[in-house]
Amino acid sequence: MFQIFLEQILLFSKQGTFKVQTQKIIDYVDSLTDDEIKIIVEEIGTIPECIKASSSEEKLFSKSSDVILARCFRMLGLKSKAITERADSADIIAESLFHKYSLVADAKCFRMSRTAKNQKDFKVAALSNWRGGENEYAVLVSPYFQYPKAESQIYKTALDNNVCLFAWEHISILLNYNIVENENFSLESIWNSSLRLVRDSKLSYENAKCCFLPQINTFVAKKIGIDISKFLKNLNEQKLVIVKRGSYEIAYCENKIETIKQYTHEQAISELIKETKLEEKISVINTYLSNLGDVNEQG
Repeated sequence: MFQIFLEQILLFSKQGTFKVQTQKIIDYVDSLTDDEIKIIVEEIGTIPECIKASSSEEKLFSKSSDVILARCFRMLGLKSKAITERADSADIIAESLFHKYSLVADAKCFRMSRTAKNQKDFKVAALSNWRGGENEYAVLVSPYFQYPKAESQIYKTALDNNVCLFAWEHISILLNYNIVENENFSLESIWNSSLRLVRDSKLSYENAKCCFLPQINTFVAKKIGIDISKFLKNLNEQKLVIVKRGSYEIAYCENKIETIKQYTHEQAISELIKETKLEEKISVINTYLSNLGDVNEQG
């Protein structure tokens, strides 16, 4: 199912403006069943190596993750949509239909081949600002096993700003247990988890940068009514999906290497020039210079 989803992204990325492409993704995701969404959620956090970095395909893949996350919130019983109109804002807004709270959310995806991830990759402080005065909570959803394992400034920033650090794997577990908000059941305590950690654990300044995902696991397990050991078993089972996906990504890279080895000298040079986008850069510079007009003009 994820491969079909990926093929749709690659197809849509060649059709019209980004706004048009985004609407196509929204319409496509709306057409999928809940079970199909559950399958996609298991892999959406990993950007495929077949998608070039900083490409139109990568941009659309990122937006598709926002659309998928908005759909997930709706499956959890919230009213939610991906924001397409505004820049410098949260990617998703969700509102409880029963408990009078709202939240902003940001979906993050990373390549398996990416090693260094720092605070700016997660945009925790920016997400907090994007909630404005009308949204109580801010939720960051990233791949669980891509979060820093030990210490990181993102944990302190999340605690300082009451940003919930969540994971696609957490979303997957909630969906698989068919968790849905109703008049008597609210997920609000999960979105408020960072404040709960500060209040209940009395975290000191010295350990504020430590990874607190194990505590989030405990919160979620208690909320959905299962033992933490069973929750961790569910979480570990999702490693199998990651390992299988990793084998596909390695195979793609290996096949690419073999293809490159077959290049003639001329093909290799042409491919290198295309990869570095030097010709496109020359074109952009020439356009910029031509727009300057006569160098002898005043003002």
